[in-house]
Amino acid sequence: MPWIRASLELAVLGSLTTGPLHGYGIAQALAVQGFGLLKGGSLYPVLNRLEEARSVEAVWVEGTGGPGKREYHLTATGQERLREELAQWRQLTDTLSEMAQNEMAQSDTGSTSTGETG
Repeated sequence: MPWIRASLELAVLGSLTTGPLHGYGIAQALAVQGFGLLKGGSLYPVLNRLEEARSVEAVWVEGTGGPGKREYHLTATGQERLREELAQWRQLTDTLSEMAQNEMAQSDTGSTSTGETG
């Protein structure tokens, strides 16, 4: 689905609203939500961009019986960005839904998108 790439940063931010996660945990959370199982080559560049934008903060957590991991936390900046971008996506989906309904109504009346009747 092409929208996945466009919405990935927003989805990563959303996955952190319930608390901090490491990269694999984020990938799992997104997979459950229908984003498929993301590979590190897709996920970690997004996390790096979000960290550079101060939307997330990465903290090194020592492993118990294994290697340590970077744990990602949603920052106040990230929370604000999430709110703003969710509102923009809602506006986009509302607009697209309205366009689709208009197209369906035109199809039901026998007219085309150019205003000609069939």
